[in-house]
Amino acid sequence: MSATPVAEVHLADLGFGQGAHLLVQRALAGLPPGGRLAVSGRDPALRVHLPAWCRGRGHRVEWPDRDDRSDLVAVVVRGSADDDRWHGAERAGPAQPSALTRRPPARWGLGARGALLETGGPEARFDLDDRDLVWADIAPHLYAQAAARQWDPQTAVPWDDPFALPADVEAAVVQVMTYLVENEQAALVVPARFVGRIHPHFREVVQLLAVQMADEARHMEVFSRRALLRGAELGTSSAGGRQSLFTLVAESDFALASFLLSVLGEGSFVDLLSFLHQFAPDPVTRRICWLAMQDERRHVVFGMAHLEHQAQVDPLLRDRLRAAIHRRHDALIDTAGLNADVFDALVVLAAGGWRPDDVSTGFDRVRALQDAMDQGRQRRLVRLGFRPDEAAALSALHTRNFM
Repeated sequence: MSATPVAEVHLADLGFGQGAHLLVQRALAGLPPGGRLAVSGRDPALRVHLPAWCRGRGHRVEWPDRDDRSDLVAVVVRGSADDDRWHGAERAGPAQPSALTRRPPARWGLGARGALLETGGPEARFDLDDRDLVWADIAPHLYAQAAARQWDPQTAVPWDDPFALPADVEAAVVQVMTYLVENEQAALVVPARFVGRIHPHFREVVQLLAVQMADEARHMEVFSRRALLRGAELGTSSAGGRQSLFTLVAESDFALASFLLSVLGEGSFVDLLSFLHQFAPDPVTRRICWLAMQDERRHVVFGMAHLEHQAQVDPLLRDRLRAAIHRRHDALIDTAGLNADVFDALVVLAAGGWRPDDVSTGFDRVRALQDAMDQGRQRRLVRLGFRPDEAAALSALHTRNFM
């Protein structure tokens, strides 16, 4: 031997077909380039397998005189790299979300952020590959919060609590639940259309949208279950309402879809769920509206944070948002807006009785709800940089279907 090895590894009867390379690899990891490792073992194939393994990883093998030790197979001299596969390899950006790469290249593909990427992999194309198009600094926090606050429809709702409602009040609940289901279906489909387009480098956004979809699926379940709880058939679904929701699903721009759904639609939906929680005639309806409201608030928070971030880097964003509102308004101008059966059902629930004064009070409360929705939309529009007078005008153009 030209030099004395500084480390040894004894493989006994273990061959490379049974994992011997792991012991050799571990021993080499503690040596600097040029370090020497004596490998001993009794497997007859070691003299073939060891040099083959070393060649693929840039290590050199020396064959010593075996007279002094019958089980000494070879001496491995560590090379400068552990594996030729990683020559020229790069990291897929930083692992921490606080130091994201703005435009992750297509060659990073589905590699984990921060991983060492073997060269030669496929280039996976994700068209939403710009941090400023999808990111919000609050996304990791919101995802952690959303994951921790997932609730089980079976155990979180008092389905077995006894209650009895007059038939007309139960019918009003069923109609509102029908309306909520179809709105939540649209709210699930919209993020689903974008999840597969976002570069995995921005995985917290993908994770958050995935949980948002799970939220909407859960809402659809509990609203449907409440509608059918007393054996009734579902209520009516208006053509105008479905057309309004379709304009959300058809929007292909992520920023505009987030704006129309989360900032305008779900923001108003939070007000509606708060209203229903307040005037719910039974414990099941009250509970599911409260649970759904907590989820929807997170959706609005992300939509706002995402668009506020984008507005800082794109001075033309507000022009696009403004145009999206006008375009949607023009598409829906000939529709009837909110299903009249839904409006009437909300009046019944808010009235709490059938005297003329009760109905008048219920009607006023629904009008107050609409005003609260309008004021909320205006506040969110102002936060995105619109002047108060323009925010008022744009809010007035929002679909009468609430979402």
